[in-house]
Amino acid sequence: MGYYIIEGGPKLIGEVDISGSKNAALPIIAASILNKGITVIENVPNIRDVKMMCSILEAVGCAITRDNGKIIIDATDLQSSEIPEKLMHEMRSSVIIVGALLGRMHECKFTYPGGCEIGARPINLHLEAFKQLGVELCEDNGFINCKCNKLNGTEIVLDFPSVGATENIMLASTLAEGTTYIKNVAREPEIKNLQDFLNSMGASVHGAGSNTIVVNGVPKLHDCTFSIIPDRIEAGTYLCMAAATKGEIKINHVNPEHISSIIHKLKQINCKVGISKEAVFLRANKELISTNIKTMPYPGFPTDMQSQFVTLLSITNGTSIVVENIFENRFKYVNGLIKMGANITLEGRTAIIQGVKELSAANVEAKELRGGAALVTAALAAKGVSMVSEIEYLERGYENLVEKLTILGAKITKQ
Repeated sequence: MGYYIIEGGPKLIGEVDISGSKNAALPIIAASILNKGITVIENVPNIRDVKMMCSILEAVGCAITRDNGKIIIDATDLQSSEIPEKLMHEMRSSVIIVGALLGRMHECKFTYPGGCEIGARPINLHLEAFKQLGVELCEDNGFINCKCNKLNGTEIVLDFPSVGATENIMLASTLAEGTTYIKNVAREPEIKNLQDFLNSMGASVHGAGSNTIVVNGVPKLHDCTFSIIPDRIEAGTYLCMAAATKGEIKINHVNPEHISSIIHKLKQINCKVGISKEAVFLRANKELISTNIKTMPYPGFPTDMQSQFVTLLSITNGTSIVVENIFENRFKYVNGLIKMGANITLEGRTAIIQGVKELSAANVEAKELRGGAALVTAALAAKGVSMVSEIEYLERGYENLVEKLTILGAKITKQ
């Protein structure tokens, strides 16, 4: 397992380009198998999760070529509808392939997915939706077998606006007979990007960004070339890192509308933020002030930015309260911050943060992807040299993190 050595103190100054979105790329790569042909996907981040999703596609019979941010997927002849158990356990997003396999082959065998341990993320919403589309499910020795003669359009109302369940239903119903109405859906930008991708292959999907998505089943899809949207969580992470180091940066290739809730909170804590069509500029004032945050489904404040903001709030002036409404176990990183001198008290899903003047260097471990980003943020701002270990979590979701931070003036090396 590798680790980062980070000498805290230098302000992050300069410009950085934002990569393609991890959370958009994974379902779009999965969706490509609905097309019995060749799909070209551009602006794909070079991260571990993308590599693992490609490995799953190769395991079921796809031929994949990777070329500098571009992935070419030939799904002409699928050979299997079974997702390898090892790959399924590697990441949570592997479950999205189930909807695509059901749509293409009307069957799938898989086990429960793994990934970052940030709380219970049951797939019951996915399974119940598959049943409503006409799928028969049978669980045996830890595996779930799904099979149907055909998929039939229907009305599905989600108990919670789950991103994964919304995406899986969209994929399963794209080639179904009839019309599927999906209500109380997730509204994240990645859902809209998936809709645009499916439609570029000849699907008929409408309503992404609203409460209801309507999928009119089509008999087949066709080849296409499509580009992934920028990663809004990567964008927010670099803004937080710059603010924590009292820096001044410009992030390029970003959609400011996708991070409006993040920008709003940065302004609240006394950062100067400017936006243009595809860029965001931030300058951190000398004194940052406290604020309160509640994570909510989009367009509310994203749970994936909670940990980075807790780090930032730990060195602001005053007391902040952060409530985590999405995942019940997303404060694992807090012990690392406390080790670095942060004053944080946890009460269930609430973090009470009393700002301190500065953090001190320490050796800490990343417990999951975004918590790892929080600890890197803390190390960049801390006094002294820190070591952040278990960085394979960070490499799941951040492309060229060391290189980008170095360009901005950070003193960071990977060992």
